[in-house]
Formats: sequence, C-alpha cells, structure tokens
Amino acid sequence: MSTMVDALTKLCFMIICMCQASLCYSLSFQWLKSHSNHRCDDDRCQQFQTILQNVDHFGFFNTDTFTQRYILNKDYWQHGQPIFFYTGNEGDIDLFCGNTGFMWDIAPKFHAMVVFAEHRYYGQSLPYGNQSYSNPEYMRYLTSEQALADYAYLLDHIRTSVAGTEQSPVIAFGGSYGGMLAAYFRMKYSHIVVGAHAASAPILQMATPCESFTRIVTEDFLSESSQCVDIIRSSWHAIDRIGLLPGGRERLSKLFKLCHPLKSISDLKNWLFDMYANLAMVDYPYPTSFLADLPAFPIRIFCANVTSTSSKTLSTDEEIVKRVVKGVNVFFNYTGHTQCLDIGSEGTRSLGVLGWSYQSCTEFVMPICSNGITDMFEIQPWNFQAFSEYCFAQWKVKPRLEWSFVEFGGKNITDLRSYSNVIFTNGNLDPWSAGGINSS
Repeated sequence: MSTMVDALTKLCFMIICMCQASLCYSLSFQWLKSHSNHRCDDDRCQQFQTILQNVDHFGFFNTDTFTQRYILNKDYWQHGQPIFFYTGNEGDIDLFCGNTGFMWDIAPKFHAMVVFAEHRYYGQSLPYGNQSYSNPEYMRYLTSEQALADYAYLLDHIRTSVAGTEQSPVIAFGGSYGGMLAAYFRMKYSHIVVGAHAASAPILQMATPCESFTRIVTEDFLSESSQCVDIIRSSWHAIDRIGLLPGGRERLSKLFKLCHPLKSISDLKNWLFDMYANLAMVDYPYPTSFLADLPAFPIRIFCANVTSTSSKTLSTDEEIVKRVVKGVNVFFNYTGHTQCLDIGSEGTRSLGVLGWSYQSCTEFVMPICSNGITDMFEIQPWNFQAFSEYCFAQWKVKPRLEWSFVEFGGKNITDLRSYSNVIFTNGNLDPWSAGGINSS
C-alpha cells in the first residue's frame, strides 16, 4: 500500500513540477516558442463516446437520464498508467480538447490516457434536448455539483469498461471555469482524483474586489500603448454624443458595419466591453482560434490599428470611433472574411453563453465593476440588488452570494488550507488571475 501511495505522490509531484516549469516559461516573452506541438488539430477531438447519466444525482424522485459526450484517447496509454481527465466547462468539449495543448504535450511522457468530458447543458450534452433552457424546472439541474457527479460516474464507467484502468491514478485538468472544476473535483472526490492542475481558475473571484478584473484588462492594453488606452477612454462619450444626434444610431451601425440596426447605445457599449475583456483573456503570444481567429499578441495589433494614423489629434467624435472600429476588426474580422459584425456575438458559437449566464445567476456570482480611474471604462458600480433582479427577470432565479463559499470554500485563501495536490497556475495578463490562487 505504501508503495502505491509513494508512486502516486511522485506522479503528482512530477506533473506539478512540469506545470510550474511551463508556467514560469510562459510568463516570459520567449513563450512563443513553447506553444504546444501537440495541439489537437486532427480527428482525435472528434472521436466522441457517450454515457447515460442521471439528470439528478442527489435526489431519488427524478429518474430522467441524458446522454453525455466525452472524448477518450489511448494513443499513449499503457495499462495501469495515469488518466488525464479534463473537467469540461461552458462549451462544446471538442473546443477545449483542441485548445488544451499541455495535456497532449505530457501524455506521451506519462503514457497517459486522455479524457475530455463535456459539461452537462453545454455542447450536445443537453439533459432535456432543445428544451433544456426552456423553463426553471429543467434548468435547476445545471450546477457544478451535478457536473462533478457526472465526472465521477464517468470515471467509474471507464474503470469498469476499459481493461487496465482499475489502478490508473486520475489527474484532473481544467482552465477557467474548468480549472475551478478541476480543483473542486480533487477537493470533493479525493478518493477518485489524486491531483489537479487548475489553470486560470478564479475560485476566489466571488470575494475579490470588483474593480480588479477591469484594472488588469486596462493594464494589458496600457502595456502596449498609453495612447490606445486614452482613445478607448474617449470613445465611450464619443459614442454617446453620436448616438444622441438625429440618425446617430444608424450612423454608428454603419461605422461598425453591424449586421442589424443598433437598438440601443448600451448594447454597443456592452459588446465592446466584452470584446476588450476577451482580448485580455486570449492575449497569447501565438495565433489562436479559441474565441476568434486572432493573431499573436492581439492587443498589440489592436492598439497598433487604433493608433496608426498620421494625425496625432482627435478632432471629432467620429474619428475616435473610426479608430476603435479599426481595432474591433482585429477581434471580429482579422481574416477579412466577415461581411458584417453581429452585436449579439462575442466570438465562437461553441461557448455556451446561455448556460454560463444561468450559472452566474445562481452559484457563481462574480462581481465586476469599473471606476474610470484605474481602468479605461465608464464608471459602472457593482449593484448586487440590480444583478439579482436581472437574474430573476432572465431565469426566474435569484443568486445566493454565499453558496459557493459554503459548498467549496474560497471566501479567503485560508479556506483551502486542508486540501492537497492541487496546482494553480495563472498568467499575468489574464484578468481572471485577480480571483485566482497566486501564492502557496
């Protein structure tokens, strides 16, 4: 028994060391060379399997079931060797499979099986099909607790159906919300998962000062160009003033080349805010197609477009907006193939915006605000009551701010002192790092 414990401890230690080494390298500007050679661009991420899951794992009255998708790859696996298990998050599982290079990089070194599990209510793992989002009675089963139970049952299924996995140790991996799930999986199911790598996992975000997110977004842009930040700051009032003119919204629709006429100025501003946040989240030193088709260092290219002009002065509101439009095209039309911009879209359709809206209205309330001083945005205070009312109007639910602290901990870092074998990694440019674990 002690030999197996020693082996598992050694395995976790080796993976943790590799995670730490990868992170340290990635934080330097030389990390372009470290971009994964095992990024899954082939059909490995299209080889789906399915399992029948209970809709409700924690009650005994609802006996409904649904089909959950997962991807299982044994290219490098040897009997008894580890299972690398990705705890799927808010989107199609093949999207995360194709953009999680680290697991593919180290799987050959550990002769590991690679598994990507799709999160319930996302992708094609819909408990009630096309009606899954139709009413609160169906939506109530969209929780992280139910998803973690899905993953536990899936691993039990793999152990009983794939010969040689009976003693295979499981390491959970995940990024962003998936990183939170990887950490929670180890915390809640330590008899199943021996360790976890939680990347960009904002498990403290629910108790983090609300201005932290927008501050880091702004710092990312400021690191490329202070003029770029000044133009973005100026654009909010410029958009307001144009919008107040006769035919102003029509003019803004033409300037941004929107697919549909602009209904309100706030819709445009919210869309832009989301774009700036997304650019900060994927400001990678290599090209990516995760949220959109983007070049390496997209914020650098964005700011170069915004500031590239012979004129140093901004004489009109329209000139300010035109500069912002040049930057917007980096995110939404870098390939030049997009004829018009859809203000209802934030990029890839493979991410489950509806599902995450519901989850942020129930168990994961993540306050975000802006003060216009430490950030490049308009003043937008955090108002929990207003947010709660929005959630009820949208989903007929009201959030319980304290629930994630009760269920998982995370009100402060000391809540996590009793857990082990979880490595948290964060990129300095990632705005979610404000709510991540950044010290041991």
